[in-house]
Amino acid sequence: MGDGSSEAVILLVEDSPGDIRLIEEAFSDGNIANSLNVVSDGQEALDFINRRGEYEEARRPDIVLLDLNLPKVDGEDVLHEIKHHPELGHVPVIVLTGLDDDLIESRDLDHDADEDAVLEKPVDPGEFVALIRSFEEFRLAIMRED
Repeated sequence: MGDGSSEAVILLVEDSPGDIRLIEEAFSDGNIANSLNVVSDGQEALDFINRRGEYEEARRPDIVLLDLNLPKVDGEDVLHEIKHHPELGHVPVIVLTGLDDDLIESRDLDHDADEDAVLEKPVDPGEFVALIRSFEEFRLAIMRED
């Protein structure tokens, strides 16, 4: 697969520097081998997943961490695009949100995020690392089957 790297390619779509720092620290504390790509608005996220412009050489992400409340293009639109993308439909998306469960359900994310995870902000680093590990093991298990 690609360059043979066992690092997970993770795309973090987040506009809050504090949340970005928290997630970077959680990865490093959790000792997760990853290539973390950070984009700070929905338009950049779409460019990354579609390999446009400066992201032409980007590797496809194995996991996407997506804040819903983004500038330029809304996080829900990014989620929809990922889930309907021919090469990314299977990629797990972890939705990062400050919304509570009732609001999430009322915004009808379910049809796009049904097999994925929703983490409420502020993100709990322990819970976050456990979640990433479960996705990473799932991804590596799939890769080993090839």
